[in-house]
Amino acid sequence: MVQSVVMIGAVMTIIMILLGFILLKASGKNPYLAYIPGMVVFPTGILLIVIATIAGKIEFFGAGLGGWGIALLFSSAIGFIITAIIDTYTSPVAN
Repeated sequence: MVQSVVMIGAVMTIIMILLGFILLKASGKNPYLAYIPGMVVFPTGILLIVIATIAGKIEFFGAGLGGWGIALLFSSAIGFIITAIIDTYTSPVAN
């Protein structure tokens, strides 16, 4: 079960980083567009953890709902950090 949670977290992290990078390149006027996927995934992870504590043991693709929540929280945090670093180094410096 731990292996599936780590694998889900790794795959979701890669997806979050790629999605953030693509949205950074696509967003011209709106600099916050790249952070929206992380803002959606983070509350989803919290919600899955809360549902797991209430509902009990529910498995989906080899991991429980709590594992999915932990994986989504991990991917959201790492995605936010890497998107912010990429945004910092690609934005023009204001003089």
